[in-house]
Amino acid sequence: MPESNPLPYAGIRVVEFTHMVMGPTCGLLLADLGAEVIKVEPIEGDSTRRLLGSGSGFFPTFNRNKKSIALDLKTPEGVEAALRLVATADIVSENFKPGTMKKLGLDYDSLKQLNPRLIYVSHKGFLPGPYDHRTALDEVVQMMGGLAYMTGRAGDPLRAGTSVNDIMGGMFGAIGAMAALRQRELTGKGCEVQSALFENNVFLVAQHMMQFAATGKAADPMPSRISAWAVYDVFTVKDGEQIFLAAVSDKQWAIFCNAFGLEEMLADPRLKTNNDRVLAREWMMPILRSHLAGYSAAELSAVFEQNELPFAPITKPQELFDDPHLNATGGLAPVRMNDGHMAKVPLMPFTLDGERPGIRLQPPRIGEHTGELLKEVGYSDEEIAAFEARRAGAPG
Repeated sequence: MPESNPLPYAGIRVVEFTHMVMGPTCGLLLADLGAEVIKVEPIEGDSTRRLLGSGSGFFPTFNRNKKSIALDLKTPEGVEAALRLVATADIVSENFKPGTMKKLGLDYDSLKQLNPRLIYVSHKGFLPGPYDHRTALDEVVQMMGGLAYMTGRAGDPLRAGTSVNDIMGGMFGAIGAMAALRQRELTGKGCEVQSALFENNVFLVAQHMMQFAATGKAADPMPSRISAWAVYDVFTVKDGEQIFLAAVSDKQWAIFCNAFGLEEMLADPRLKTNNDRVLAREWMMPILRSHLAGYSAAELSAVFEQNELPFAPITKPQELFDDPHLNATGGLAPVRMNDGHMAKVPLMPFTLDGERPGIRLQPPRIGEHTGELLKEVGYSDEEIAAFEARRAGAPG
């Protein structure tokens, strides 16, 4: 952003004790918005750096714009260094299992004695209550919170295709931190913020809970639901390609019929309104599928776009790197991967004064900023050298 428009959280210092996705997402959001985010890693580095398969992209996705300090929190020296950093912080963020931070003397009750203005963001599986002793994962809360039921076919609960609760749980942690910063302006005091996977998942499925409250009828899983719109489906077309097509109003239905030579269907009194067409889907949809089967996905896309009708190609995640809109609008930025090669990563999905918050710092190497941060909080060159020597001798 232009220097005349500093990022909104410039000057805010965040010390995060986080790993995996939920906690790092909170720090990522604050970092992208200008905060100085210091990632406290074990000597051998955050285990997320070494994940394979579905976790292999976690670290570069959620840890840009951060600094890294490597500390052994199992030693008094490591904890002392962490406490000195916390004394300079506005926000501490953590997402370890309940009790871990208390054992280290890094829980909120301990740290607020050191720094009364501190905002402490704790990311957990459950907010305090009967479940808070359980170990939670995104998939666990999707199963127990109704999301897997709604995503899969009847009798086949299915995890959503991304870490929705981890990511949104981290976002709500950041929102809580933002609210707490404003409250601190009013009161002069910090506070504890808690965000949890299970409660986040319940928030996501609230619309289905309230559908039952409003109608007395349980929501069907998405694959078997009765859609509120008549034409709102995936079509298999020429050469086996697939495309999502929709016409969600009477006006759009008329445009659709005229565009594809379906004037007889437009005139059919049984299909006059959207609700009529919803009730007629059993016999109407096979006619539409047959009529559109000879078109290519590209031909259908062109007609739908020209007529301002909703449509979407069925896109695989890796194909988004070449998406013309994302590339034209600067929605993807160069990022350093774990092995050092450069790739592109999606930026935050919003703009400030017309610009997306960008990458100021590449995802840090293990302990990349240890020396400068220790020096800032009063350590001598000899003491810093001892810290660095312990890190250099770490396995891996």
